[in-house]
Amino acid sequence: MNKPILIYPSLLAADFGHLADACRACADSGADGLHLDIMDGNFVPNISMGPEAVRMAARVAPDLYRHVHLMVLHPQDLLSAFIDAGSQTILIQIESRCDHRELLEAIRAAGCKAGLVVNPETPADAVIPLLDRCDEILVMTVHPGFGGQAFMPEVLPKITSLNVQMGERPLSVDGGISRDTIAVCATAGANAFIAGTALFREPDLAAGVAELRALAARGEGA
Repeated sequence: MNKPILIYPSLLAADFGHLADACRACADSGADGLHLDIMDGNFVPNISMGPEAVRMAARVAPDLYRHVHLMVLHPQDLLSAFIDAGSQTILIQIESRCDHRELLEAIRAAGCKAGLVVNPETPADAVIPLLDRCDEILVMTVHPGFGGQAFMPEVLPKITSLNVQMGERPLSVDGGISRDTIAVCATAGANAFIAGTALFREPDLAAGVAELRALAARGEGA
């Protein structure tokens, strides 16, 4: 059975001088939510945004779903702040230093959806023991830390493998997702697509979202 196609613009690719405007534009675009990458300068070398960005998105675009990726070394230290800020899905890296089962349970207990993120070099088997605590798995299709990187097609078999395990739960992909790569990801089994550069460089964000959705649907049916 085909799962619903979800398109999440990534705020990391927006103009940081006009983030509120970007959130409003996403809300008006037909996107299914807003993806926020939280980077601590330790797990990845870059630093991006904090809980105030989530709080701002909740304030200026309250109906836009907030999909938050904690790309941090010690997510347990930041979890409460991002829950309180209004995150609705919180995803943590399987490679982070924490008790993953405990954190996934804490995220769910707070009323949020919980998920794990798998880096390109990490095997799918790493997350299998924790799938009973996951509402979603996100597969990175680039090395995390910076936007605008090239898609890594060697990750596609991992998507297919995890799709078998996920059933009706969302299987997301992030990294180099564009009109050239979204269909192959959908064919592999992904149904949720995080796109930054490919959407925010479009003069018409709504048209970009619609195009990606149509291409994903075509790939899903292949």
